[in-house]
Amino acid sequence: MLDVQSARDLSDANLSGIDLSGTDLSGTDGKVPQPKLEICELSKVFQVGGQREPLVVLDQISFSIWPREFVCLVGASGCGKSTLLSIAAGLTAPSAGQVRVDGVDVTGRPGSDRGMVFQGYTLYPWLTVLQNVAFGLQLRRLPKAEQRARASYFLDVVGLTQFANAYPKQLSGGMKQRVAIARALANEPEVLLMDEPFGALDAQTKDQMQQFLLGLWEKTHVSILMITHDVEEAIFLAQRVHVMGSRPGRIKQTIQTNLPEHHDLEIKLSPEFVNIKREIFHALREPQHEF
Repeated sequence: MLDVQSARDLSDANLSGIDLSGTDLSGTDGKVPQPKLEICELSKVFQVGGQREPLVVLDQISFSIWPREFVCLVGASGCGKSTLLSIAAGLTAPSAGQVRVDGVDVTGRPGSDRGMVFQGYTLYPWLTVLQNVAFGLQLRRLPKAEQRARASYFLDVVGLTQFANAYPKQLSGGMKQRVAIARALANEPEVLLMDEPFGALDAQTKDQMQQFLLGLWEKTHVSILMITHDVEEAIFLAQRVHVMGSRPGRIKQTIQTNLPEHHDLEIKLSPEFVNIKREIFHALREPQHEF
């Protein structure tokens, strides 16, 4: 019988040893590249009960994510980051603007071309780990043999093959998020959307997961849009960081990180990392409002 706790400790301690050679999800296939995801003049307005003026949450936001690119959005709570990601996923309709994937208008339409990973543990407790990874494939009515083969493959990609028959309650927080990532990747999306996926983890596990995700991205080349309130996390992971302001939500500044490839957590102590962090904090600083 599998010793779940011992295997859990071993698995969480060896995130960097996963072999992902040959797992390319960039979808370029040698073609002339075009943006994987385009956010085009997006606005979102809510009518709040009892208020005459509508609440403008997002105001004409535009940016693109290219093949093999990792982009982070940072901003204060309430600036509209999660709303923007929900619109990108097709879960929320914008008031104006478009979302395009590979040049195709997908506004307001969720699809397997966009994988989603949330902050909360969104695994189904009554399903095994393997069944959770295969869930989206089942909804797409793929042949059962293909479901199992693809789910097993991506479970191996995230280093959790030995937990295929375990249940979510037997996993640590970091392992649950790795299962969620495997489930999203199993659909081979054009872009992976991540909503503060490590926000509920302790500091040590968060560091491990950041290193794991960076290695996963470097090997799979999947395009990623991730929102986070953790500035260090954004700098460590992303090639490009969009800083959002609020009231209404807009892109205030875009910062290229230009960190060396294949960096590890030690880079957070480097002068260049500290300088980028200072620049982002300066961009995040909002004028004080009078109340």
